[in-house]
Amino acid sequence: MAQPKPTATTSSAAPQGTGTLAVHAGEARQKVGDSITDPIFCASTYTFTDTQSIIDFIEQRQPREEYGRYSNPGERVAEQKLAALEGAESSVLFASGMAAFVGVLMAKLNQGDEVVFFDECYRRSREFCIKHLARFGVETKTVRTGDYDAMEAAITPRTRMLISESPTNPHQSCIDLDRYAEIGRRNGVETMIDATLATPYNLRPIDAGIDYVLHSCTKYLGGHNDLLAGSVAGSFEALESVRNLRGIMGAINQPQTVYLLLRGLKTFELRMQRHNENGLAVARYLEAHPRIEKVYYPGLESHRDHEHATRYMRGFGGLVTFLVKDADWRGTADVVDAAQLGRIAPSLGGVETLIEQPLVMSYYECTPEERESFGIPDNMIRLSCGIEDAADLIADLEQALRA
Repeated sequence: MAQPKPTATTSSAAPQGTGTLAVHAGEARQKVGDSITDPIFCASTYTFTDTQSIIDFIEQRQPREEYGRYSNPGERVAEQKLAALEGAESSVLFASGMAAFVGVLMAKLNQGDEVVFFDECYRRSREFCIKHLARFGVETKTVRTGDYDAMEAAITPRTRMLISESPTNPHQSCIDLDRYAEIGRRNGVETMIDATLATPYNLRPIDAGIDYVLHSCTKYLGGHNDLLAGSVAGSFEALESVRNLRGIMGAINQPQTVYLLLRGLKTFELRMQRHNENGLAVARYLEAHPRIEKVYYPGLESHRDHEHATRYMRGFGGLVTFLVKDADWRGTADVVDAAQLGRIAPSLGGVETLIEQPLVMSYYECTPEERESFGIPDNMIRLSCGIEDAADLIADLEQALRA
């Protein structure tokens, strides 16, 4: 069942900043029970006062809940807050970033359609398309990240969506959003950007005309390594089919998870400021270190997409990828193991610093040839800077690189 368009619950004569939106957007000034925080609605079913109230709901004259698989009051608040942060009309919340990605494609694609990827997109996203959408007659084409001519050349009358990340993970390639969006518009093809690494604090692809902006809210938006969630932002019209499909799939969040996401978003701007500061400080330190071969961080002038990054981004995030000079996989693992502040773990975007060796953590089962094709050398380390003091993170890296 189609859901009523959400109505704004906060208003201002002037545009509001990211910090204000993160705290207040989507929320009623007076809440149930006069609580300052939104309650957790642990309900799978919602009652109607009479038959007419059901008819009012069906005819979309009465915004409310019906059944927990379709929506939850807290989820509505989170969706409106995320849409406000993105500068979008609407957003749809899912159980994970991958659930959001799958939901969009399943809602938008039909047998015989095509999608075109930049090749540095998350490998599980590409795997879903190549291995699973292919079973339903959808073809996936992959071109080199940043090769806009190749992307346009891959478009045919059957192409329905262009897909990229910005920045990409772990190489931190940044997309020329204006050019990417223009290619889509000119060819009548929708565009998607996974902006998880950037967050809406650092990057707002909607402003450049991108149709769908995807986030793993598990990362910076939640920010505390304690929840799984995903979202997609766009126009009301474009997301109506996505929302309806989510109601069928049941790829929703538990009420407690929505509460954790809302709580994390309250401090989103403050956390991102520290992530940005720490990421840049650590990247600059590593670039000057004699044991480091290369640093991937879009805030550095040495990064190939620095111009795009500075053009579109307010800051560059906390993720820093680097190569240890003259190290094999074991020597690289020794650096990871020697870190004391950075916890060895996948994921990113939490308040704690995380460190990992992509070869081991994410690509261990791949052949050397496959890892080479993914751009994952044996001596690569990915560091997700948390909100600790930058001086302490640098000191920890210094001792780890001496070990």
